[in-house]
Amino acid sequence: MTNWTDAIVGERMAVDQEFNDRIAASEFSSQEWGLIMTAIEFEIEAPADTEQARIVADTTKLPQIMPELENIQSQMGAMGQDSGRSSSSGGGLVESLKGVIGLGDSSGGNDRLEAAEQLTQAYADELQSHLESNGKWKQVRVAYQE
Repeated sequence: MTNWTDAIVGERMAVDQEFNDRIAASEFSSQEWGLIMTAIEFEIEAPADTEQARIVADTTKLPQIMPELENIQSQMGAMGQDSGRSSSSGGGLVESLKGVIGLGDSSGGNDRLEAAEQLTQAYADELQSHLESNGKWKQVRVAYQE
C-alpha cells in the first residue's frame, strides 16, 4: 500500500503549491503545517468502488504532535513572528508551558487539533480532486489495493 504514495509524489507537489493559500489563511504557520503533515498518513476508503472511493487523512497521530505545535507557536510569538495568527489558547509563553506539562486549559489545544484535522482532510479532498482531473485516480486506487 505504500507504493501508491510513491507514485503520486509529483501530484502531491502540485497540490502543495495550490494549497499554500489555504495554509496562509489558516491558523497554522508553514512550519506548523509541515509538522502536521509528518503526522498524517493518507488512506483510500473503498478503493475498489468507483463511486465511493475517497482519500482520507488518518489523523490518529496528531494528538502526539500537538505539544510540539504549541512550542512552535510559542517560539514564533516570542520572536515576534506571530504574523497575525491568533492562538486559541491565549495567555502567551507561561500558558503554553502550562499546557505542555498538562496544567493549562486544554480547550485551545482541542480547537487546534480539530482545525488540523479539518485542514488535512481538505488537503486529502484537494489531492483526490487533482488526481481525478488528471485522469490518475483509477490508477492510484488500483495501486492502493496491490
